Amino acid sequence: MQTKRGRWFWALAAALAFLPIAFLASALEKQPSGGTVAVVNGSAITQEDFDREMSRVQQRLLNMGKPLIDSQIPEIKKEILENLINRELLYQESQRKGIKVDETAINEQVMTLKKRFPSEAEFKSALMKANLSEAAVKAQIKRGLAIQQFIDAHIAQKATVSDQEIKAFYESRPGLFKQHEQVRASHILIKVEPQADESQKATARKRIEEIQQRLQKGEDFAALAQEFSQCPSSAKGGDLGYFRRGQMVKPFEEAAFALKPGEVSDVVETRFGYHLIKVIEKKPETTIAFEDIKDRLEQYLKQEKVQKEVSLYAQKLKEKAKVERFLTQGP
Repeated sequence: MQTKRGRWFWALAAALAFLPIAFLASALEKQPSGGTVAVVNGSAITQEDFDREMSRVQQRLLNMGKPLIDSQIPEIKKEILENLINRELLYQESQRKGIKVDETAINEQVMTLKKRFPSEAEFKSALMKANLSEAAVKAQIKRGLAIQQFIDAHIAQKATVSDQEIKAFYESRPGLFKQHEQVRASHILIKVEPQADESQKATARKRIEEIQQRLQKGEDFAALAQEFSQCPSSAKGGDLGYFRRGQMVKPFEEAAFALKPGEVSDVVETRFGYHLIKVIEKKPETTIAFEDIKDRLEQYLKQEKVQKEVSLYAQKLKEKAKVERFLTQGP
């Protein structure tokens, strides 16, 4: 579920990025540079902080299939800087409110972070490459937990969602709750390389037709898939699990969705080679019932409210704060 990502989105993403492990794991990926990008009530936000956050955002967008283009970079830089300013303001406020972070919680986060590395040596190597010490990592975690505790205590508890709001959201977005038609199928694949000549294609075609004849004589599809299929799914008797339209190449998809459960296709040619497809089960398009999704929607809508309140709170803090910005906004 996506909402409009206006200016406040980035501030909120940062405000709730006090999931310190995710933040710090990405922080270890980039060698920091020197300098200061902003000063907030006398506390500096370094170029290192900025570079790490920029790297994290770029990686997240890349994972979503939306790599940054040059024209977007100035605006993204501006938003990231405001994220970091908001984060610093919220941390300062957490300290004014007397938030204390338990050392055990910090150590648990450090251990979770270390588990993302193959060994303690790899973890320390990553720290060295990022010019960070374990003490610095603990300090970052402590700050993140302090902000999260502050949000939980002073903002999140005030955010409530009524049954009427949940129902209205559900009814106004019916497309979000549709589960598309799905099919579960197995296949047997005889590969044909893209550069194969007609003779090689004919040999592969003959092999798949020989398997087809054995199937027609009553031999087990899964056993033949395990013996002959040249797809990794052969280990599971050719089982590909469930898939919906758009997830397979077109000829394969059309054949699979045209079959009834238990039926086996004729030979299907795709860019991968020749297939025999057996449909195991089909699920028609359905709509998730309100009662089945209600709890998740409540959590989602509450998080939306919390994010909005965090943004508003940070903006009020910013209006009273002394903030100096030094970041160059160019690409």
